[in-house]
Amino acid sequence: MGRNELINTTRAILAKAGFDVSSALSLRGICFDVVARLDDKVLIVKVLSNIDAFSKENAEEMKTLADALGATPIVTGERSSSGALEPGIVYSRFNISIVSNETLADLLLDDAPPFIFAAPGGLYVKLDSDLLKAIREDRGISLGTLAETAGVSRRTIQMYESGMGAMIDAALRIEEFLEVPIIEPIDPFTFKSEERSKEEREIRAPSDAFAFNQLNNLGFSVRPVVKSPFEAVTRNDKTLMLTGFGSDDEKVVQRAIVASELSRIMDRFSVIIVERKRERDNINTTAVVSNEELKRIDEPTELTDLVASRGTKR
Repeated sequence: MGRNELINTTRAILAKAGFDVSSALSLRGICFDVVARLDDKVLIVKVLSNIDAFSKENAEEMKTLADALGATPIVTGERSSSGALEPGIVYSRFNISIVSNETLADLLLDDAPPFIFAAPGGLYVKLDSDLLKAIREDRGISLGTLAETAGVSRRTIQMYESGMGAMIDAALRIEEFLEVPIIEPIDPFTFKSEERSKEEREIRAPSDAFAFNQLNNLGFSVRPVVKSPFEAVTRNDKTLMLTGFGSDDEKVVQRAIVASELSRIMDRFSVIIVERKRERDNINTTAVVSNEELKRIDEPTELTDLVASRGTKR
């Protein structure tokens, strides 16, 4: 299956599941292919034929964007060097979940979540560690007895009770012995922001230093992002804006059009701040604001009101 077909299959599954789904984002140089939203769940999706092509750089770019937007990064793929991605299994690279479209459809359309995840050394399942420990202690089962039943060490049972994943055969033996289901489904949409090192988090400031400083002076937090149709996520306690900087040229226009679609999906504003404004007030639903206009703004509500009014015009 070609990559475009894979992308459209992923989009179709998300749409059928009730997500508001962007078009395939073909803009060169961005780190994702699709954005989808259902209520408060926002997904940033990368689609690959071969998941071995997913690089650490791409993963970090997706994590940076997800952190800024409160979204979840996820990859859908077809195969790796080891063969086709198996249905019902969650793979991962650089702490980002990877699933096949079949697994995605089973989860979202048939309410059949995956129970197996791939990790170095083989395939594993997630145990309800609290329940496992409670049952063992309530029944007076020793670590040694349970370890012998599962075919693992006492230390391994202790690690299961602390949250470590279990080999499938060991988990099934424990379930059969206890006569209680303790294997839990895997949620590929779980994403926790990571405390990455300062070097990893270091991102270049947006290209327009004046606009960046002015937005900060107005009390906005401006978080730069990379490999995205916009250069920063600008927010305060009331508003979040997808923000671009640059000249009002063809490249900016293309990015503004994509940002318009993302702002629609996410129910947010998008704005492009240009050095010198021409006649246009917006590009699709992305507001266009010049540095000169920004310079005359004294209150954050003035900017958000201006962006809102221009962003609603077509």
